[in-house]
Amino acid sequence: MGTVHPAIDDRLAAFIEAQPVYFVATAPLAGDGHVNVSPKGGLGTLVVTGPTQVAYLDLTASGAETIAHLRENGRITVMVCSFERRPNIVRLHGTGRVVGLGDPELADWLPRFPDHPGTRAVIVVDVQRVSDSCGFAVPLMDYVAERDVLDRANERKGEDGLIEYRRRKNRESLDGLPAVDW
Repeated sequence: MGTVHPAIDDRLAAFIEAQPVYFVATAPLAGDGHVNVSPKGGLGTLVVTGPTQVAYLDLTASGAETIAHLRENGRITVMVCSFERRPNIVRLHGTGRVVGLGDPELADWLPRFPDHPGTRAVIVVDVQRVSDSCGFAVPLMDYVAERDVLDRANERKGEDGLIEYRRRKNRESLDGLPAVDW
């Protein structure tokens, strides 16, 4: 049976920030729209910024569903699982907002994260519900290393190439919602 917590305490914060992979779920308001679940990774890219707030570094990649959904309705769930040692799953239900390139607030957020080429935004989540559950069915796996494929690809693109890539691939969601316009 899961436990609902009043906030992200120190134990949960340490667990959340120690996981090398996490998942983000969003959906459009339209009943026939595509629900999106995105795997995210990279140690240090998800940080707890307060007892009811987390933020993660959003990198230029092939889609922009999360950004489009947040811009439309703000609903988001972040899920963090333990794949080693003690089984645990933490879910953070909340409202997210996009702090994108060109937003003056971005300069305040970026020092909290490691540098990555292709940084597109920081997603800030105000958490309304914090819960954890056993995770007994989640497989036990060994963490081997970080992948550097996305960083290398974004580095090769260069700034002008990243702008063009976002223009071609990140302009709108699968359902035609506006996404990246920077």
